[in-house]
Amino acid sequence: MVKLTPELINQSMQYINPCRERELDLRGYKIPQIENLGATLDQFDTIDLSDNDLRKLDGVPYLPRLKCVLLNNNRILRIGDGLHETVPNLSSIILTGNNLQDLSDLEPLALLPHLETLSLLVNPVSTKPYYREYMAFKFPHLRLLDFRKIKRKDRIEAQEYFRTKSGKDMLKEIAKKSKMNATAAAAEAGAKGGASNSTRLANPEDLQRIRDAIKRANSLQEVERLSRILQSGQLPDNFELQLSKNGMTQQNGNASGGGIEAMDY
Repeated sequence: MVKLTPELINQSMQYINPCRERELDLRGYKIPQIENLGATLDQFDTIDLSDNDLRKLDGVPYLPRLKCVLLNNNRILRIGDGLHETVPNLSSIILTGNNLQDLSDLEPLALLPHLETLSLLVNPVSTKPYYREYMAFKFPHLRLLDFRKIKRKDRIEAQEYFRTKSGKDMLKEIAKKSKMNATAAAAEAGAKGGASNSTRLANPEDLQRIRDAIKRANSLQEVERLSRILQSGQLPDNFELQLSKNGMTQQNGNASGGGIEAMDY
């Protein structure tokens, strides 16, 4: 099992794939979780994370260039909220050979505005009753599901089914499970938030503030620490407070810049 570090990212194979897109190959390292993808500096259209040991699709920083993620043969059973904010232009996700169980587990993917290709082959969810009908109904922009085209006829049939009582009951049950999933995820995040080393994902405004702080830094140590945060895409819980204190210190003419150096990363 190998941790996904900035060093591993920088040493991994990078090439132009047959689709003429820039791709990063992180395949087969048995990586347990997604982290430090900020080290890619948003230079890739495709990232291949197949054949690893991922259990959750989350921890992705703001990567507006990213269009395709390959996640074949992991152990993913949960998809984190907020993907539509961190990878807004994602159009293809290949999740063949994972452990996604229920249709409610797919709700975070429905928020991706440009998702056109999705594979859930060899996942328990793909064997659920009315699976394709639900996907055709819930994902209006999806063109290929499990490498089969969703046709206009499929969408019409799906809309007709979900107007029936059984279809409406199915939607209510999925919505209920999805709400339970969101509550459980919030509780988990809250429990982690009690730890002193808890973090959150950086948004575009955070990233720009870090870049600005690097330009204002008064020491090499400051630059290195801020650069590590920028690469990881993960902010310590006390980041806002410490960054604010550092800015106030600099405005007061204190060249030590001690606020940032006191941050606990």
